[in-house]
Amino acid sequence: MFDEWSEVVESPLMENTGFLALLGYFILNTLVVFGVIRMFYYPKSRRRDYVFTFMLISISIFLMIFLLGNVKLKVGFALGLFAIFGIIRYRTESMPVREMTYLFVIIAVSVINALGHETLSFLELVGTNLLFVLSILVCESTKWMKHVACKLVLYDRIELIHQDRKEELLADLRERTGLDICRVEVGHIDFLRDVAMLKVHYNPHSSRPNTVDTMVKFPKENE
Repeated sequence: MFDEWSEVVESPLMENTGFLALLGYFILNTLVVFGVIRMFYYPKSRRRDYVFTFMLISISIFLMIFLLGNVKLKVGFALGLFAIFGIIRYRTESMPVREMTYLFVIIAVSVINALGHETLSFLELVGTNLLFVLSILVCESTKWMKHVACKLVLYDRIELIHQDRKEELLADLRERTGLDICRVEVGHIDFLRDVAMLKVHYNPHSSRPNTVDTMVKFPKENE
């Protein structure tokens, strides 16, 4: 009986080295992904639905690749998963460019953390994650580049769109919108309704992105 118990103790079911490794890398990946979302993505977007999506996709990819790595998962299959999840487009709502970029980053971090335990030391993996965080910090910083937002305006005073009355057009738009407008582009002109579509470029008062500004055309009116 003692020999049978010894065999059970020495069996793979009782080895906890693999589980501790999984737990350690899982905590590292979760902390990095949550830090990126909480420090860089969420303060500007305030979209809790995408936070939910990013976290669960990261956890799913990490566990899938880490656990399947024990059955000789190759880099090609991992990159295949990266591509499949990376091109996700939700049918109910198209994903904005900023959210899609963060999705790629989170998938990349999860894949690297899941595969890196086989070829990299824990410190090297920590350094790699820190490089990701530093890169996002530099890209999100407003000190390097000045952000100019833009929006579409359906304008009714088409007599001001003439090139010789550019300053009057800017002054009228600034007064009516309250925006710090720096440049205006004239698009579609409808002389039958006396309206014109303008693309207004302005200096935003807030660093938070305006999702409506990403629209490139007016929604179709109900017939």
